[in-house]
Amino acid sequence: MKISIYIIFVFSTFSLISGQSPVLDTDQMPLVTGPSYYIVPATSGRGGGVKLAPTTLNQTCPLDVAQENNEQLNGMPLNFLLAIPNRGGVIRETMDLNIQFTGATTCGNPAVWRIEDVNGQRVVSSSGTLGNPGAATISNWFNIVTYEDGYKIVFCPTVCDTCRPACGDVGSTIAKNGRRSLLLSSEPLKVKFKKA
Repeated sequence: MKISIYIIFVFSTFSLISGQSPVLDTDQMPLVTGPSYYIVPATSGRGGGVKLAPTTLNQTCPLDVAQENNEQLNGMPLNFLLAIPNRGGVIRETMDLNIQFTGATTCGNPAVWRIEDVNGQRVVSSSGTLGNPGAATISNWFNIVTYEDGYKIVFCPTVCDTCRPACGDVGSTIAKNGRRSLLLSSEPLKVKFKKA
C-alpha cells in the first residue's frame, strides 16, 4: 500500500515538473517574452517558417497563418505574451500564451493568432486580440509542448475555468494552390524556435 502511494506521488511530481520545463530555442536557450523568434519546421521537407497569407486571392484582411513553401525561408518573426507573466518572462511548456507577428498588423490590429471555424475546419487566423485572458478571448490562447525531438503548438487554453474548448494540435495542410495553411489537425506540425 505504502509503495503504491509512493509511486503515485513520484509519478505525479515528475509529471508536474516535466510539464513545466522551459521551452528551448535552437541555441538551447529558454524562450522568453520580449525577443522575436521564427517558428520553423523541425523536420526537413515540411515547408518553411510561419508567415501571414491571404485566405483567397487578392484578400488583404484578415490574413491567415501559413507556412513558407520554401523550407529555406524563416517566415515572419513572432513574439509571445504569457497569460500569467512570470519573473524573467520564461516560457514554459503548457503555459497559456498569445502568439503575435512582430510589428505586423491585419485589419489595422496587431496580428495575433486565433482559432476560427471556416467551412468546418478550425484554422489559425491573425484576427485575435492580445491579452485579457478569459472567456471572451478563449480562441486566442495556445500552449507549446514537447513533441518527439521538437515541439508542437497546441490549442487547449486554460484561461477560463468554465469554458470547455475542443483542444487540438496545430498542423499544416497543403491547399490546391500550394499554400500551406495552419489549422487544428490530427497530425501536428513539429516545430522549433529560432531567435530572429
